[in-house]
Amino acid sequence: MPCERKPMRYGHSEGHTDVTYDDNGKFIVTCGSDGDVRIWESLDDDDPRSINVGEKAYSLALKKGKLVTAGSNNTVQIHTFPDGDPDGILTRFTTNATHVAFNHSGSRVAAGSSDFMVKVVEVSDSSQQKTLRGHDAPVLSVTFDPKDEFLASASCDGSVVVWKIEDQAQVTSWPVLQKSNDIGNAKSLCRLAWQPKTAKLLAVPVETRVQLYERDSWEHVSTLSDDMITQPINVVAWSPCGHFLAAGSVGGFLTVWNVESKLCVERQKHEKGYTVCGMAWHPSGSQMAYTDTEGCLGLLDALPSSSTNAPMKTNKAPVVKEANDYDDLFDEDDDRVMDEGLSESHSPAKHPVVGGDDDDDDDDDLMPTTGRAKNRGSFLDDENSLDTGSLKLGQEKYGDEEDAGSTIALPTGPSLPPRPVYDGPLPTPPQKPFQPGSTPSHLTHRFMMWNSVGIVRGYNDEQDNAVDVEFHDTAVHHAMHLTNALGHTIADLSQEAALLACPATDELASKLQCLHFSSWDANKEWIVDLPKGEDVRAVCLGQGWAAAATSALTLRLFSIGGVQKELFSLPGQVVSMAAHGEQLLIVYHRATGFDGEQALGVQLLQLGRRKRQVIHGEPLPLSVKSHLSWLGFTAEGTPCYVDSEGSVRMLNRSLGNTWTPVCNTRETCKGMSDHFWVVGVHENPQQLRCIPCKGSRYPPTLPRPAVAILPFKLPLCQTTTEKGQMEEQYWRSVVLQNHYDFLSSSGYEIDGDGQNRAQREQQELLMKMFALSCKLEREFRCMELAELMTQNVVTLAVRYASRSRRMALAQRLSELAMEKANQLQEEEEVEDQQEEEPQLPRCRYGQSEGASGRSNSRSHQAREEEHQEELEEEEGAPEMETDESAGENRKRLNPFARGAGGSPEKPSPKPIGKEGRVNPFKVLGSGKSPSTSGQSRVTNVLDSMTSVKRPSPLGGSSGKQNKGPVLKPLAPKPKTKTQSTLLQMATSKAANKKAQVNTEPAVDRLKQPEVPPPDLPVDDSENKKPRTGFQLWLEENRKSIVADSPDLQETEVIREAMGRFRSLSAEDRLSWTERAKGQSGDLADLKKRKRAEEVGGVDSQNGQMEADENIAKKKKPLDSTTKLSAFAFNKN
Repeated sequence: MPCERKPMRYGHSEGHTDVTYDDNGKFIVTCGSDGDVRIWESLDDDDPRSINVGEKAYSLALKKGKLVTAGSNNTVQIHTFPDGDPDGILTRFTTNATHVAFNHSGSRVAAGSSDFMVKVVEVSDSSQQKTLRGHDAPVLSVTFDPKDEFLASASCDGSVVVWKIEDQAQVTSWPVLQKSNDIGNAKSLCRLAWQPKTAKLLAVPVETRVQLYERDSWEHVSTLSDDMITQPINVVAWSPCGHFLAAGSVGGFLTVWNVESKLCVERQKHEKGYTVCGMAWHPSGSQMAYTDTEGCLGLLDALPSSSTNAPMKTNKAPVVKEANDYDDLFDEDDDRVMDEGLSESHSPAKHPVVGGDDDDDDDDDLMPTTGRAKNRGSFLDDENSLDTGSLKLGQEKYGDEEDAGSTIALPTGPSLPPRPVYDGPLPTPPQKPFQPGSTPSHLTHRFMMWNSVGIVRGYNDEQDNAVDVEFHDTAVHHAMHLTNALGHTIADLSQEAALLACPATDELASKLQCLHFSSWDANKEWIVDLPKGEDVRAVCLGQGWAAAATSALTLRLFSIGGVQKELFSLPGQVVSMAAHGEQLLIVYHRATGFDGEQALGVQLLQLGRRKRQVIHGEPLPLSVKSHLSWLGFTAEGTPCYVDSEGSVRMLNRSLGNTWTPVCNTRETCKGMSDHFWVVGVHENPQQLRCIPCKGSRYPPTLPRPAVAILPFKLPLCQTTTEKGQMEEQYWRSVVLQNHYDFLSSSGYEIDGDGQNRAQREQQELLMKMFALSCKLEREFRCMELAELMTQNVVTLAVRYASRSRRMALAQRLSELAMEKANQLQEEEEVEDQQEEEPQLPRCRYGQSEGASGRSNSRSHQAREEEHQEELEEEEGAPEMETDESAGENRKRLNPFARGAGGSPEKPSPKPIGKEGRVNPFKVLGSGKSPSTSGQSRVTNVLDSMTSVKRPSPLGGSSGKQNKGPVLKPLAPKPKTKTQSTLLQMATSKAANKKAQVNTEPAVDRLKQPEVPPPDLPVDDSENKKPRTGFQLWLEENRKSIVADSPDLQETEVIREAMGRFRSLSAEDRLSWTERAKGQSGDLADLKKRKRAEEVGGVDSQNGQMEADENIAKKKKPLDSTTKLSAFAFNKN
């Protein structure tokens, strides 16, 4: 017999309401938007007990004498029941709590909130909380797995997520709901429900149907629907027995299905058609209470339930009923449809399940003649009917509830094979395309783009549909307000233009609109319609071009003025794009990910004159079970990205285009629900610019959020120790200065001052780590560190090892220093050969040249830049010029000296970007001067300097000083090379023989000044560095060593002399040292000794050149940055 719908009564003021029963079913408990909780003994109770819990109450749950409510005061409160005494606050959120639910045992409470979070709290100890993060919009509902292992939640972001409670991790997610930006705008409350007892099915209301998902496999197994339901279903509730599922819709329909047969067994319509927003079954299963959005309470009585109609215990039950009494079968035995279907039954509702596979033509003969089945719900067609695997459903689901003696007659014949069950990894839903620096498109007020140029905001509400463009630097352009008539959802912004795109509609194609505000003509806007069926998914703006990736796996390039250029196909659906100058970075889906992982690929293209692909679709590394959240370039042009776990990775060009993690924003977050929304990255200075978001992933548009700056930190091991800290600083400096080489090789102006500081910092850190390893007696580690040092710093390491009485280490370091010096010498010779070749005249910066001359200049420039970079890497110091003749008065001045009178113009590196920097894409002239042959290399310890590369004038006059640092004059001149070797003194010099080189002590090399002091007298004996005892001993004993071993090379002679000098007694070595000190002031005798040792005559010109070299050996003052290595300059 049909159920009885009792007349509704007033319960609360107009607004959202919720309802539940107590454990015994004695009381009906409701809450409403008036902030009251009312306890009803029955529907006719005229004086219910009332408890005020706040301004508004959105949800309530009751179990074991504990009443939990979610209210508008951002808290989840707990009261005693039925007394209603306050029992404290269970947990807090940053905004309204939206839904609460108890687990089966009543020991835990789950609560969802509008701050996108779900919390699981222990009732006995509220400090024991687990927070589940992953939703991108307010949470609609939560429900516990009856076995207390999983928790399901629905959100306004359109997803239903299943969480594993102990791991606080997502198990699976289904994007089945319609997105909204707030619960008030959601079309459905989507109150989920888990099947009690067996916990096999999860009911999810989706539009006008209820989808059932199977536990563990998480597959969609069936759908419950009814033709009478025309509006979205708001709430679902299982009967206590788990056989029936009730649903309440927005239109006021109340429907009850038998889950096993998928038949609708009860339909009721709200008497006024109001939306049903709360529903609860009586513990007995025979009654159901419901509430609506007008604050009224209603009741359905005499519902079918397993408590009133228990499953049959014997096979005699069907015989009692007459064959044609279909009405009684439906009214009384609805819960046994599947059980009776397994036995011999004349019920038309059950017989097709057994016999339908044998003869489909007999289905029409089995329809009842009373028409009663049509009132209850029509039979399902073959598409929705149960398969052969359902034959065992009765035994599997209800075997525990039946007596052991019950028998069920199964059909005879061969047994059907069981359905195969997939137990492997589950595919991950692919990440949807997004614009870096934008918030989700379903928000009414959102950021469409936030980058280093400006901010693009989108408004789409009842009052306005517009786009606002704001620039950080108003000198670029004034702010703009645009009417969004086309419904643009995607935007990008650069110094030249603003690019907007909208998806296709039924009437209009997808459009790409560009506002070229830097154009010099009057027409500053152009629009392109994409082909039918092709939607824009991502856009970006480069220097003079725009790119759009579409749903047809196509990337289209346009000029900034609207000319269509190249297009090519993408290997998968695009996820995001970014551009910087001539670089284009694309991330796309390369495959299907599994177990929460995203399988993304990345491409990096250079779109300059020579178009090429730098990264060819390699996999993009992400954190475990994360997705891409930001993609872009640093201000210096290095690709980088951020994933949802807060890990920031940057492209390491020096390591084969690999990705290096340089920062983790999660380490800086104060709360577990806090995030950082990245808007920009800078390498010099090392800054990550982002917006802190408290309790959410995205910032609000109003008020304007403040930008915070986070430092970089490489995730090296043991960074709390001194060794780990120095290692992290060194490698971070190495990684973050790679952009200098890239910009220099690309012809861009670089910040020479910043590059010098980075190189100096690296060498200082290496020396500190060397000293620390020496103290720890890690000599092998010392050699490993010395391999990373420049040749000059290795000589410092030799000094330190000798002072530390580690002679074996000093010996190995000496050999390493000579190897580095030889390598440097070989590279200098190769460069000399290139310099001596005849060079074509080159144009000055800013002058025009022919096509052939430009190509020759560019090819030679590329070769010279490659060679120059190799030299700088090996030396760790730049080139410096010395005076070659008195006729030429050119001097290489320190580009960082301040206040030097009469000094040339100081090359000041221009800032990049708004915060003290300029656009790094200002290309220098293609002409580049080769190095002069009269130039000698001078390097200083821990003080490497590189100037901004400026082309020299065509015919440099010897009588005029250049206004900038001269790097490579054109006219080839005889060159005197200076090689730095360990403890090597000046020996025989043949100036007219090119194969021989002048040598000087390494200590003298260390003492050379950065800039030769102007106007120094030639004979300045005070600046002459005193020699050591070993050098004096070597002068007097060189002949005997050569006589003993005439075949020894110069380096072998020094090594043999070093061994003999060490074999002397301490008194003899001390006496040689004292003699060297006594002779240090006698400059005339020293010159006579040198002349006596020269092989062959030396003309007056060579003597003048030697005097000039001695001038350059002025003792360098002790720098404050070399405190660790000050021993190199101290005397006994």
